[in-house]
Amino acid sequence: MRRKLYGNNIQPCCEYCAQARRAADGRVMLCSRRGIVPMYHKCRKFRYDPLKRIPFRQPALHKHQPEEFIL
Repeated sequence: MRRKLYGNNIQPCCEYCAQARRAADGRVMLCSRRGIVPMYHKCRKFRYDPLKRIPFRQPALHKHQPEEFIL
């Protein structure tokens, strides 16, 4: 059995659904089936779209001193 991206236990919510898209205000979703719904709404027609996930910001790298590279 293939392992899905981000694991097999994905909670259904409209934020990651292939049939919904984010509205201009960013607080609600525009669903092709249900209309205007909250971001964390879920329904039976949920279809996961991994490209809708927004990745976490990477931590900033610390600055190296030139003395660390001297042999």
